[in-house]
Amino acid sequence: MTQRLVLPRIRIGASAPKAAARVLPVLAGHVPPDCQEAARAGGFSGAAGTACDILGPTGRKLLVGLGAAPNEDAHRLAGALAASRLNKVGRIAIDATALLPDNAAAFALGAALRAWRPDGFQTIPDPDGPSLAAIDLLSTAPGIEAAWQRAAAVLAGSCLARDLVTEPSASLTPQGFIDRLAPLEKAGVQITVLRRRDLEREGLGCLLAVGRGSEHRPRLVILRLPGAIETQPIAFVGKGITFDTGGICIKPADRMWEMRADMAGAAACAGVMLTLALRGSPAPAVAILALAENAIGEDSYRPGDVLTSFSGKTVEVVDTDAEGRLVLADALAYAASRLRPAAIVDLATLTGSIVTALGHEMAGLFTNDPALAAHVAAAGAQTGERAWRMPISAVQRSDLDSDIADLRHCLSGRLQPDACHAAAFLREFVGDTPWVHLDIAGVESRETADDAHAHGATGFGVRLLDRLVSLRFEDPHQA
Repeated sequence: MTQRLVLPRIRIGASAPKAAARVLPVLAGHVPPDCQEAARAGGFSGAAGTACDILGPTGRKLLVGLGAAPNEDAHRLAGALAASRLNKVGRIAIDATALLPDNAAAFALGAALRAWRPDGFQTIPDPDGPSLAAIDLLSTAPGIEAAWQRAAAVLAGSCLARDLVTEPSASLTPQGFIDRLAPLEKAGVQITVLRRRDLEREGLGCLLAVGRGSEHRPRLVILRLPGAIETQPIAFVGKGITFDTGGICIKPADRMWEMRADMAGAAACAGVMLTLALRGSPAPAVAILALAENAIGEDSYRPGDVLTSFSGKTVEVVDTDAEGRLVLADALAYAASRLRPAAIVDLATLTGSIVTALGHEMAGLFTNDPALAAHVAAAGAQTGERAWRMPISAVQRSDLDSDIADLRHCLSGRLQPDACHAAAFLREFVGDTPWVHLDIAGVESRETADDAHAHGATGFGVRLLDRLVSLRFEDPHQA
């Protein structure tokens, strides 16, 4: 059984007679004359992050502040604010007649992302719940259709990632994840699946070990877009632990239910591949999804085991609840060796320590290539999916030295810089390939809704990676 998810319909036109409310984006200090009295009464001047609801004889209007010099992300956030304030209105109209096409599309994208919601498995609808189901984007500007098509591709990829993260792990097993990739194949993405015998033949010993305790066997999925540029592809690698019990080092029961989202990195990689396909990106791209369920069974891997990775390096297991870096190690080495990409970006809900360090507002960024890291950070800043550079020191690498193997995959005990240790471990498997690791623990979902975010899965990474491709990999001279 798959749950129903709700996304508003978007219509572009010159009028919206059926809309129950009209949204007016307002620059700071430029309140429309017919709204100035009500705006003054509400203390509204058009500052970013503010809104003014007006009920009058011509219907309901919501003024939404853009600030003095709004960029694309400011328009997206203003659109999200509008959808947040009008989430109980069935249909709204966004008056984008004064906006440039790209800004109008960003405003509508923000509104649609904020209005997305899972209905779960409830059989009785909540009469007081959100009901925004349709958005009219009012604009006749040349280029608005093309701008919205690009935004709609981002919306589709982000919502695919959100839907995957929201799906319960009873149905989203490794094979269940693969079954949900039909929209990518329809869009032209080539899908290859390595099953257990393939993984054994290829020598992906770390991925096989993590998935050994579950009846749902691990998979390695390769998603390919050939692109139109004669160059090496950009590679995305995603951690896809469809449920994480912690293995023999079992997690506490408290909040273990959240571990159904431990595949958010793989979900984001699938989402961005859908986005790139739908918008016809010329850049060659590939995604590697390392899918497994970290369960407890008679054949579960154990602390103290020594695993042979795809790269040939041996790894001493310290904690079976640090499984994500193991499956990523094989996926990263496979990508670097078999695909020879121009660069690799991996995404993973990897460590609790990155949440301690950065909270829920940005991902941790680790790298072996400062130029690539700068492009990733710029893409994150432009799209609102921000990342903060974190260190990998020589000491943190030496901490992983092992007496019985080439390296340990983590350290035991509290108060360890675990996010840094994880990155130091992963770096061992990419060779000389330019690489960025994004630890997205803490940003893959939201416990509560606010003006900018819907409750639940965020799809973090789709917008960032899509922008990274357009910034760096779609120009054949730069790539």
